[in-house]
Amino acid sequence: MSAETDRRPGDSAVATGRGDDGSTGLLFGGERIAKDDPRTEAYGSLDEAVAALGLARAELGTKASYGTVPGPLGGLADVILRIQRELFVAGAELATTPEAWDRLRDGETRVSAEMLAGVDALLAEVEAAIAMPREFVVPGETRTSAALELARTILRRGERRVVSLDRAGMVPGRHLLPYLNRLADLVWVLARAAEQAEARVATPARTDRGRRGRTTTHSNVS
Repeated sequence: MSAETDRRPGDSAVATGRGDDGSTGLLFGGERIAKDDPRTEAYGSLDEAVAALGLARAELGTKASYGTVPGPLGGLADVILRIQRELFVAGAELATTPEAWDRLRDGETRVSAEMLAGVDALLAEVEAAIAMPREFVVPGETRTSAALELARTILRRGERRVVSLDRAGMVPGRHLLPYLNRLADLVWVLARAAEQAEARVATPARTDRGRRGRTTTHSNVS
């Protein structure tokens, strides 16, 4: 065997082998839980959302390298990075063992009131700057907006998981659930802003015949 195949899990900083039995650890120690535990499903969904947001940010980075970022998209990459970092805070809150909830710190390992207010303020700012669709829309007008839509749907899944945890008394703070709800709204609006910045119009979910005489607000079911 080569040296590569001779390596044992303990030789890797990543592959420790401790999760080979299907368990995972929580922050601040405590008893290990199953990888399909509802808590793991919740913060795993947020991890997926972070990755999907990374696709949108990478697309903006590619545009920047070619000098093709439309003016209105100039600050979007920074906004996405901010959201990604904040989702690590939300994930930490969900991944903390209940015995250590008293050790959580607002804005670092627990979603804070300031984080929630920040999302609300940004949502209002972006909404005021775009034309809001009057009905359900189909994602896919631009690569950036499509990646944002993917992140939004994953955030909604994470939100549903957190609702279940909250019902079971397994959510440490009171701001996490409203934060995720508003954040999914924000990401939907950012997707529309990304489309409009590239002079694209969202595709309606219904044909002209199906739309006749009916309108809705938008496709982000909150």
